[in-house]
Amino acid sequence: MSMSTPPPNVPSSPYGTAPGHQSSHQTGQQIGQQIGSQGGQPGGRPASPGYGPTQAGAGTPGTVGGGKRGLLWGVGGAVLASVVWTAALLTVPDLVSPGTGRPASVGSYRVVDNLCETVKPAKFSQLYPAQSGTPYHYTTRHAALDDMYCSQYRKKLSNDSDYVSLYLDVQLHRKIDPKTEFEAQRSGLQQRKYEISEVPNLGEDAYVGYLDDTSGSDKTWHYLTQVLYVRQGGMTYYASWSGSYQEGKTATVPDRDEIRQALLIDSRDALKVLGGRI
Repeated sequence: MSMSTPPPNVPSSPYGTAPGHQSSHQTGQQIGQQIGSQGGQPGGRPASPGYGPTQAGAGTPGTVGGGKRGLLWGVGGAVLASVVWTAALLTVPDLVSPGTGRPASVGSYRVVDNLCETVKPAKFSQLYPAQSGTPYHYTTRHAALDDMYCSQYRKKLSNDSDYVSLYLDVQLHRKIDPKTEFEAQRSGLQQRKYEISEVPNLGEDAYVGYLDDTSGSDKTWHYLTQVLYVRQGGMTYYASWSGSYQEGKTATVPDRDEIRQALLIDSRDALKVLGGRI
């Protein structure tokens, strides 16, 4: 297993728990450190393998125009949720592998020790040139499941107080076919009010989910999330961007189409670097 230093703690989010997200009283850093001390269980998403953003609770960045009113959807609770998924995968295979349970091939995809170093988000680096803090990564290996993870915070300017969070998780399922769980996750996102749009010509199945959440106590704040899910054989890929803005106070509101294109461009590049034939 390869693991970096978790990202630094940041000011608490005033927002609380988003719809469909599990609350946590620990920061992503704290949970990441706990997982690391327990042997580096794979991390990443609630409810199913390789998928889905979760709010980490207090001390989470991800603001565009919010400064200390930051928000991160993805580090702490996502890592914790993956432990539950991995336990189910390894101990109760019939629950997650219906039918014949025949595994899907991971093809030419490979495992790397440091996903943050191997995969560079070139398009997002153009949109947000300044890196905030140290990217957090880990890689875990198992006969049933290999998991590669990277998260980082980025800004438009180095002295900017506004930042966004980027999150990436790639899993190679070697004992099951993840198709059923992949399809279930899409339904789960729709139930959580994500707008789903299909992505053609990317893996066997791919879609983007978008959420503009204004359910906080201050309705002028918009908490934005865009996620991309890709499945190809036994490989599942999850990437997300998250940020926020306040009506009438944020100079530049994040452009939804621009973020979507960055997700797609950087993800195609990432999958090719990892050996995929996209």
